[in-house]
Amino acid sequence: MELFQAKDHYILQSGERALWCSRRDGSLQLRAATDLLLAWNPICLGLVEGVIGKVQLHTDLPWWLLLIRQKALIGKLPGDHEVCKITKIAVIPLSETEPQDLELELCKKHHFGINKPEKITQSPDDTKFLLKTLTQIKSNVSAPNKKKIKESKEKERLEKRLLEELFKMFMDSDSFYYSLTYDLTNSVQRQSACEKINLPLWRKVDDRFFWNKHMIEDLISIDNAEVDFWIIPIIQGFVQIEELVVNYSESSDDDKSSPETPPQESTCVDDIHPTFLVALISRRSRHRAGMRYKRRGVDKNGNVANYVETEQLIHVHNHTLSFIQTRGSVPVFWSQVGYRYNPRPRLDKSENETVSCFRAHFEEQLKNYKKQVIINLVDQTGREKIIGDAYLKQVLLYNNANLTYVSFDFHEHCRGMKFENVQTLTDAIHDIILDMKWCWVDQAGVICKQEGIFRVNCMDCLDRTNVVQAAIARVVMEQQLKKLGVMPPEQPLPVKCNRIYQIIWANNGDAISRQYAGTAALKGDFTRTGERKLAGVMKDGVNSANRYYLNRFRDAYRQAVIDLMQGIPVTEDLYSIFTKEKEHEALHKENLRSHQELISQLLQSYMKLLLPDDEKFHGGWALIDCDPSLIDATHKDVDVLLLLSNSAYYVAYYDDEIDKVNQYQRLSLEALEKIEIGPEPTLFGKPKFSCMRLHYKYKEMSGYFHTLRAVVRNPEEDGKGRAVNLTKTSLAFGLRTEGPWLKARIIY
Repeated sequence: MELFQAKDHYILQSGERALWCSRRDGSLQLRAATDLLLAWNPICLGLVEGVIGKVQLHTDLPWWLLLIRQKALIGKLPGDHEVCKITKIAVIPLSETEPQDLELELCKKHHFGINKPEKITQSPDDTKFLLKTLTQIKSNVSAPNKKKIKESKEKERLEKRLLEELFKMFMDSDSFYYSLTYDLTNSVQRQSACEKINLPLWRKVDDRFFWNKHMIEDLISIDNAEVDFWIIPIIQGFVQIEELVVNYSESSDDDKSSPETPPQESTCVDDIHPTFLVALISRRSRHRAGMRYKRRGVDKNGNVANYVETEQLIHVHNHTLSFIQTRGSVPVFWSQVGYRYNPRPRLDKSENETVSCFRAHFEEQLKNYKKQVIINLVDQTGREKIIGDAYLKQVLLYNNANLTYVSFDFHEHCRGMKFENVQTLTDAIHDIILDMKWCWVDQAGVICKQEGIFRVNCMDCLDRTNVVQAAIARVVMEQQLKKLGVMPPEQPLPVKCNRIYQIIWANNGDAISRQYAGTAALKGDFTRTGERKLAGVMKDGVNSANRYYLNRFRDAYRQAVIDLMQGIPVTEDLYSIFTKEKEHEALHKENLRSHQELISQLLQSYMKLLLPDDEKFHGGWALIDCDPSLIDATHKDVDVLLLLSNSAYYVAYYDDEIDKVNQYQRLSLEALEKIEIGPEPTLFGKPKFSCMRLHYKYKEMSGYFHTLRAVVRNPEEDGKGRAVNLTKTSLAFGLRTEGPWLKARIIY
């Protein structure tokens, strides 16, 4: 659709339809396309894909119109329904301020003969693009007196900060999806229940997941059938669609695709190899939406933080099978306050005060899903115990026959990073999984329905939750494929199918984690590969507190933007936070200068703790463990201490939750066989990092090694600088490095 700028309006036009957006008061009006002739000097700015809605970032500032500037096709769901991801947005102030270059694609009708600027075909620098957009605010400042100018500048700074977060939400996190013909807010089962109701798409959506509902409220309130065209329901969450081939003759080495972007084009296969479509759709609730340390537990209406419904959809021939699970914060009043890294959880209300809200939550859940099987993954000892105990007490008080409670201490059962032990859980609940069934529809209608859901949670409902949900969903999918005759009864999923399946669920975990916590899922490597590297991100004293403190500031702005998008008043004093953030940024920069000093202190501390008196300390390094299994390359912090003495070396693993080393290995230098330096081992794509491998004997047997890399370098670097650092580290051992540095050398 085309976007026009006139004196008093911005005008969106598609065919015979037009939507006029006032530059005076932000009001929206449906008009005939021919009314463009009545506009004062309309100029076509370019093409957009649709309307997200409008938002006001401050009561004294203009409304901003949010438009879909660019989309990416994710794939097609059964019925040839296209699903798109929003990749770029245009944000336009509904004021008399002249807009800057929005970098829209030019329409051929009004820009005939004009070549598209080169910058449109390339991915622009989002920061520069944002700054260009924000320059228009400055021209809005009138100056009757100095006081007004100062106030206006403060508002401008705050709006700039909030706009920055708004752009990041839409353009950096890959979070927002839509379809013009398919209801992404509703599961297959809910859609089948209302398919005979003749209503436009947006009128049939599940209100919980209609993320832009408030932003588009002005259009919804227009009592006119013509408005249906302009309303696009958008979800926040994740969508991935893949076609898999069931081929048992294929070796695992045949798959050379990247774990982040599996092959998009279908491979030609013989009829003897059945294919099926698998889609994963996660829908984040717009109720109690927000960031991890800003939104925890339940609210007075029974809504919980980080509530996500995930639907796994299988399509074979004319059969579509759907299985849904949910995740959500423990529905009691709890929080984590303070600026210490990973503060202790606390209960904010008494047992009696919680009862009504807990009841409200589960009454709504049982209304939607009939039965609930709670799988609580929080630790049954330590700091998480208080939350797990409160949860169990509320379940017992509620005493509902349709509620089943299963407790699985994830960290206890999977101690030593044995995440494959999750199968202990799926084996224990196997009968429950089968009894729950799944939704199955074909062209004739509904064959069977899913009877209840699994509601999985840990503390954040991120890492542990995603691993367990993927395991349950896999059990279901294998049962479904066997029922349809796609898989033999006694065979597991083929290696290539299994790999892509793991990647899909790992991508899902990363997306949900970025939306709630701002970082990718920590256990993504296990979900991707079925193997787990040594986990735990090293956090050294002051520096970790600074990073965490700054993240808490950023969360305040992101939370404010989310609240404004949902029509919730912002209660936090953002002006005060803005001032504190600037002060602490200066402190953070000062502390960064002494980062190496802090690392040195940490190494010295553990040198005294770990090394016996008769060993002489030669050096220490803060490194990252590189297990040969696929790892999450977004880990940017130190998680391993490598200490060297005159007779041994120590590899110590740091647990960030308890802020200390929880395990270490001491290896005699006599057992060290060789040191290799080369690219980080990876099964997908090109290596991004250089690493060092220490080969050693254990009980006189070779074949053991540690693979370590230095703390994050810029991926654009050629690796030579890092190679030198690692070479110096290896030479500190007083041994001959096996071969010169070669970028092409594969060491696994």
